[in-house]
Amino acid sequence: MKYILLLAIIFFSSVTYAQDLDLLEEEDEETIEYTSATFKTNRVINGHSIETVAKREFDLKISHRFGFLSTGAYDFFGLDQATLRIGGDYGITDNINIGVGRSNVAKTYDGFVKYKLLRQSSGLKKMPITATWISHMGVTTLKWTKPDRENKPSSRLHYTHQLLLARKFTEGLSIQLSPTVVHKNLVDSSSFKNDILSVGIGLRQKLTTRTTLNLEYFYVLPNQISNENTNALSVGFDIETGGHIFQLFFTNSAAPFEKGFITDTKAKWTEGDVRFGFNIARIFNF
Repeated sequence: MKYILLLAIIFFSSVTYAQDLDLLEEEDEETIEYTSATFKTNRVINGHSIETVAKREFDLKISHRFGFLSTGAYDFFGLDQATLRIGGDYGITDNINIGVGRSNVAKTYDGFVKYKLLRQSSGLKKMPITATWISHMGVTTLKWTKPDRENKPSSRLHYTHQLLLARKFTEGLSIQLSPTVVHKNLVDSSSFKNDILSVGIGLRQKLTTRTTLNLEYFYVLPNQISNENTNALSVGFDIETGGHIFQLFFTNSAAPFEKGFITDTKAKWTEGDVRFGFNIARIFNF
């Protein structure tokens, strides 16, 4: 009887020990840790960030850029003039978004498709960056300046394609590179390019739980557009207030869509041609 009892104790002890080992092995198994909140919203300032709207969410976005601060008190430091875009982004899936909008700059309607290709992660699956592709199309609807000549509807169209590459280096610091090509069906001169190459850089620095400092710059490669054009530079803050995200910023660009602020900006920071602007984002679930 004593031997049977001893064998039973040894058996159950070994089973318990084996179960403990299995639990330890499960705890030691690596999991995939995905990076989140590389940027606070799906725009850095003017341009898109790598962030996408979640499935069945609609991000209503209202974008304002006022006139030059240098106009002084007579124009209330630019508040008497404004460019505007109203639009929205919708999440078909967590990684695939579509969006539409309308701006009063050249009475432009625009739409885009956005797809998150890669997501920064650590652990079992290591990926150093997040990569997102976006294809954008716009159409201007201004009346023809010379209606008596042959005007092709295709001349109103422009396209933008971007590969957005971002890394969240720390909890506070994120950097994004945005290789970009803008195609214009119609250009002002035969000396200008229809396909315009540029690269953007965006930076996010977290200040508080609900506030970030953002910087954005788009560099257009030389000898593609008019020498009168300048590169778009913007600096601002993201402020999260629960249901809304406010982006308050200063910029030298007026147009709130890619072709406009990348290839059509003429204002210079060095000459005081700076505008105050804001974006308001509100998420709805469907």
